[in-house]
Parts: sequence; C-alpha cells; structure tokens
Amino acid sequence: MTKRKSFRLGDIVKQLGGELIGDADVRIDQVATLESARPTDITFLTQPRFLPQLGQTQAGAVILGPEARDASSLPRIISANPYAYFARVSAFLNPPAAIEPGIHESAVVDKSARIAGSASIGACAVIGKHAQVADHAIIGPGCFIGEAASIGAGSRLHANVTVYHDCRIGARCIVHSGAVIGSDGFGIAKDDGVWRKIPQIGRALIGDDVEIGANTTIDRGALDDTVIEDGVKLDNQIQIAHNVRIGACTAIAGCVGIAGSARIGRHCMLGGAAMILGHITIADHVTVSAGTFIMKSIDEPGTYTGVYPFSSHPRWLKNAAHLRQLDDLAKRIHELERRLVQTERNHS
Repeated sequence: MTKRKSFRLGDIVKQLGGELIGDADVRIDQVATLESARPTDITFLTQPRFLPQLGQTQAGAVILGPEARDASSLPRIISANPYAYFARVSAFLNPPAAIEPGIHESAVVDKSARIAGSASIGACAVIGKHAQVADHAIIGPGCFIGEAASIGAGSRLHANVTVYHDCRIGARCIVHSGAVIGSDGFGIAKDDGVWRKIPQIGRALIGDDVEIGANTTIDRGALDDTVIEDGVKLDNQIQIAHNVRIGACTAIAGCVGIAGSARIGRHCMLGGAAMILGHITIADHVTVSAGTFIMKSIDEPGTYTGVYPFSSHPRWLKNAAHLRQLDDLAKRIHELERRLVQTERNHS
C-alpha cells in the first residue's frame, strides 16, 4: 500500500486560508470524523451537541467555528464555515487520480469526432459522429457519446454514462455511472384510444461545474431545451423531465422527481424524494423539505414542508379517515359560525 502524502498544518492554512491556533508543524494526511480520527487526521465540529466527541477525539487537528475557538486545546483552524472548510481540506488531501490521455484500443470513435489530445477515452466507449470531447475530459469505460454531442474541458464521465445526440455537457462536470443525459421525455398524445409518441426534438444542456449522480436521468426537451445551469449538484436516482430548467447552484437530493416544464430557481435546495409538479415555477432561494409534494408555484423564498407524519398503521388509517372529512367539517363549522353570529344579532 502506498504511503499517503502528509502536509504541515501551517501549509494547509497557507493554501486554504483560515486562522491557525497551535502547532503549525503537525502533519496531516487525511480527514476523518471525530470518533474515527487518528493523530494524522484532521476533523471538524459544526454543532454544539458533538462537543463531548470533540473532547475524546484522537485527531491531530480540528476545524472549528469562531464560537468554538476555545472548545479544544488541539491545534485548530478557525473558519466562519467549518463544514465548507472541511470540504476544501478533503479536496486538497484527496485529489482525483491522474488519468493518462489517449484513446483505448477497444473504444469506437467515429472518424468525424473531435477528440482533444489531452482527453482520455476509456475501454469500450463509443463516440458518435461529429461529437466533441474537449481538453482533459475523461470518458470512462463503456460510455456512449451520441452524434454531435459535446463534453466540456476537464469534465469526467464515469463508467457507463449515456449522452444522447446533440446534448451538451459543460466544463469541469462530474457525471456518475449509469446517468442518462438526453433520453426522450414522456411526450405522448391520446388519439382514438391509443397513445401517439410526440418526437422530442429539443436538447439537454448541462452547464459548467455540474455534478450528476448515479442513475440520474435528464430528459431532452420536447421542443425547447432542458437546461441545467452552472454549479447545480444532483444526487443519485433523480428524474428530471423534458423542458425543465434548474437555476444555478441549486442542490437536489436523491429520488426527487421533477415533472415537465417546471422551473426551479437559483440557490434552491430540494430534499430527498420531493416531488415537483409540471409547469410550475419555484423562486430563487427556496428549500423544499424531504418528501414534500409541490403542486403549485412558489413565489417567495423560504422553507416549504408538506410531510404527513408517520404513525402506527391503525392510527394512520383513523387519521386518514378524518382527513377525508375535512371539507365537510369545514362547511359545518362555517354554518355554525353563521348561526352563532345570527343568534348574537337577535339578542342584541
């Protein structure tokens, strides 16, 4: 096993910023949790409830917020956002493995495709007619890049990613295994009792610095394009339907479904398994809680939650029965209020 490269704590701060308290010569080679950290690891604290673990950690150094600067005697880095600083340290200590440029002998590359000399094309990948792969892009084993599709500089497609014809992935993107970009949206029209397919003639356009999780699917547009703007982060197993637009720097957790022609704003966060109805608009800076079903447009930033609490099955059935009667109960209450007002008027 190759020995990991270590860095002086002082050099990490010099590279990434932050305020250093304690021994700058402590050597760090990895990040870890408070519980599992070793003397050559750096860890972090973001919530006061983990202070007991901080007191017991074996880490060589810790990342703390300003309010916790004196919570430990360990060498420490003070940052206004300890979790974001931890992410930067982790990236610094764990850079992507170097990839040799070139085209694997088993890859199938159309002679009209344009492949940068610094790009890497993995085993059994297929690159279609007039496709483009830019500088330092990595196309993993078994990937399919369709006709006239383009992959931006420095982007990495892990094994078995499919990018349909005419679709575009920007620079520095990460696309995980099994993702499908640009498949047909669910466009059908009923005609004399049978469903007729509507050709999907738009594209799927992915901006720069986007990450797309494993087995996530992004449909191409029916007429206009499906657009994922710069900096969007998508978890695994998300379904994005045709003509959706997702604003820059939005983050979406696993198993979210977004129906056709929905518009998601910038800097939004959608919790796991949230469902977004089609043809609605969500404003910038909106957070949707996990499992919430959004059925109409949201015009104001904020957090929106619509999760029905779980309970034992018999109790849930009783509560569900009451919910079915809410409309009738509301009408009865309105009628009682009307009668009460009338009675008070008669006695006045």
